Amino acid sequence: MKRLIAVTFLAGLAAPASAVAQDPYGAAGPPPIPEQIAQALAAAPDERADGATVMGFDEAGKLIVIRPGTNDLICIADDPAQEGFDVACYHESLEPYMARGRQLRDEGVTGMPRMTMRWEEAEAGRLAMPEFPATLYNVRGDSFDAATRTVANRYERWVVYTPFATAESTGLSATPTASGAPWLMFPGTAGAHIMISPPEPER
Repeated sequence: MKRLIAVTFLAGLAAPASAVAQDPYGAAGPPPIPEQIAQALAAAPDERADGATVMGFDEAGKLIVIRPGTNDLICIADDPAQEGFDVACYHESLEPYMARGRQLRDEGVTGMPRMTMRWEEAEAGRLAMPEFPATLYNVRGDSFDAATRTVANRYERWVVYTPFATAESTGLSATPTASGAPWLMFPGTAGAHIMISPPEPER
């Protein structure tokens, strides 16, 4: 099953158009915009969903804004060209970091090089990072039912970006200490973030 891209592994939120076939969806095309909006908002806190900006996919598989928002949350629809279901919402202060991740992926830069390039750019002042902790919400599962707006085998996790945070500055361990316990990933880097990953549901 695919994994969202930008929290370390969540490096850019959705594969770019150049990474999929010219006709990524076949004859069916991408899901209707209302369905893509519903998909994306599956990751949003209930009280913030109505005002969120939503990004989805056009006929060419390009990620575009499909609903402008009124608050500071950005939500990304599931990429139907990828296996499984995976959506996310994040604070708008993370958008430069996420957008740069998508750009690098489009250029063929993947894995740790994509991470370290962004960290170096942030350290050099060329890539804006959040000035305060910024949250990303991730929901994944096997599939999405548009009629009921439910995710089969739903799994939810949270990521709080805290650029340049360390174990000493936060009091958090830099390794997981227990199932579901928060811990600090990539401490001391521009991509430092607190991971909160509950146990996976039994299948």
